[in-house]
Amino acid sequence: MVVVAIAFVKKDNERPDKHLEIVLRTIGHQVLLHSNDSTSRVLPIKTINENTFRISFENSFGFTPDTLMSIVHQQLAKTDRPGDYTVSVNECDQNQTIFAYEVNRTHGNLKPCRGRVQKKGCYVIEISFLAKKTFPYVWLLLAFVPVALAAFFFARKRTGISASQELIEEKVDESLSSESETVPTIADYKKLGNFTFFESKGILCLHDETIELSDKEVKALRLLASNQNQVVERDLLMKEIWEDDGVFVITRNVDVLISKLRKKLSADPSVKIVNVHGKGYKMIA
Repeated sequence: MVVVAIAFVKKDNERPDKHLEIVLRTIGHQVLLHSNDSTSRVLPIKTINENTFRISFENSFGFTPDTLMSIVHQQLAKTDRPGDYTVSVNECDQNQTIFAYEVNRTHGNLKPCRGRVQKKGCYVIEISFLAKKTFPYVWLLLAFVPVALAAFFFARKRTGISASQELIEEKVDESLSSESETVPTIADYKKLGNFTFFESKGILCLHDETIELSDKEVKALRLLASNQNQVVERDLLMKEIWEDDGVFVITRNVDVLISKLRKKLSADPSVKIVNVHGKGYKMIA
């Protein structure tokens, strides 16, 4: 098993970064060809960080978003990079994003502004991959024996719990459940208008109705609820919800997430999440 794991890890590392650079240059070349430009050059690929790369061009060009997405998808399929990534097209001078989209197999793709032809201009294309986490197979196998022994030791220790302690735990559970059938805990909640927000369980309760929240919705609602009537900046939401987990997203992801939260809070008109233009969002409850 150790030999197989070592061979597997070695196979993952055989393909050099040079291959990815060639694929990225091919993307730039195909973009220029679809812009009827077969003579100007694709400039050297710039590495922003280990997961973000920039494609620059010698001359201005125009593009169609659907064509760009198709080119990127076809070319990246030839690499061993993960299938989740974001693509943004920025202006050269002002560094403003004129088009961006995200491919995310877990949470769904975000592909706005499709079919709108972008006029000719000086652009750069940035592609950011979701941070690739490698699993330490070899160390896991080498550590298997001591871990198994430790698990056996703690399992035996756990069986020593007295019958009286088990009885106490059962009575505590019965007491909590008898107080409310819909509220799973009394120690971790926050009132938001007529809602009761249980962060640890990821739910909202309104009278007899229970509304489930995703992990990202829980994080966003916690930030907004902890700063009621105060502006929570988009950058802070992006950092706390995505970037701390190694995922780089665009502001559009924040807007979509807030839109989902608004729908789930719509049952109580007194709870509102308002947009503060150019800054972020503010919860009023």
